[in-house]
Amino acid sequence: MAEDRQARRYPPNLQGVLQLAVEAGSAAEGPAPVEPMSEERKTWLTDALAEVCKGQMDEVEQMKRCLAVLCQEGMSEREREGEDERDEEEEDERETALEMLSELCENLDNARDLMTLGGLDLCVSQYLIHAQSGLRWRAAQLIASCAQNMPQVQVHLYSIGVLPKLLQLTDSDSNPTVRVKALYAVSCLVREQEAGLQAFLSNDGFSVLMRGMQSDNEKLRTKSAFLLLSLLTAYPEQKDTVVSMGMVQQLVSVLRTPHSPFHEHVLGALCCLVEDCPEGLRDCRSPALALEELLRQRSRELQGKDESQEELDFCERLKVICFRGQQSDDNGMDR
Repeated sequence: MAEDRQARRYPPNLQGVLQLAVEAGSAAEGPAPVEPMSEERKTWLTDALAEVCKGQMDEVEQMKRCLAVLCQEGMSEREREGEDERDEEEEDERETALEMLSELCENLDNARDLMTLGGLDLCVSQYLIHAQSGLRWRAAQLIASCAQNMPQVQVHLYSIGVLPKLLQLTDSDSNPTVRVKALYAVSCLVREQEAGLQAFLSNDGFSVLMRGMQSDNEKLRTKSAFLLLSLLTAYPEQKDTVVSMGMVQQLVSVLRTPHSPFHEHVLGALCCLVEDCPEGLRDCRSPALALEELLRQRSRELQGKDESQEELDFCERLKVICFRGQQSDDNGMDR
């Protein structure tokens, strides 16, 4: 077996990979006679491989052109004198550049290249705080695209202080789209990332989520509740911190607002806060909250609605944890 592994040769480059794929495809059809490759086929393969490499280089060039457009924002007022009539056109160009970068950086290699080119620093220092909301939310979208599943980029973004800026935008920006996109970028930076979580905690991130769930922006409420549930699931050690903030009372008050699909995530978060968390359980059982009756009413409303099955499951689970057997618990304490 060891000799087989030693004899096996792996392709060292793209040409070798392509040849291996051709051979593998032919193997299913049985052994084929070995024939020298024609010059025509060699030329075709070489050109095809060149196009693959050229495509990657073209994307780097596209990013450089986008950055050149974005860097024009730094021109002095004197340089821009007499060009006020072009402001709207230039804003459109910058928005397009940010959108193109976001699309290109779905490719992780491009995200790393953009970081190396200084594009993320430019985005954070100049466009997250731009006066035009269309540029702010596109900058947040770009950060989210680059940060997904890319620890090297995430570490760089932490180092240039992006998280406090994103949380501030989520919390208080005047434009609803900016708030939603900023929270999306926050989620890409903190979910299952210990360093991101610590930065989130040091900037009072849970309070930002709490206020997000109380906003009049439906998308922001939904994303805030979902991120809270995700963080409590991934980091159960944070339950005590969240409960001490009065989160149970706040979540119950959210449940008393007109029903919305995001209540599913709110109930899920409450379930997290009562499991293996005595303080959370005690808060939910407080007579002042009247949570038991609220859950009974919600269960009746959700019965028979297939689209609300998960919410109903959370509701029933919360009732069981909090109130089934509570009477016997109380009697035991009295004794």
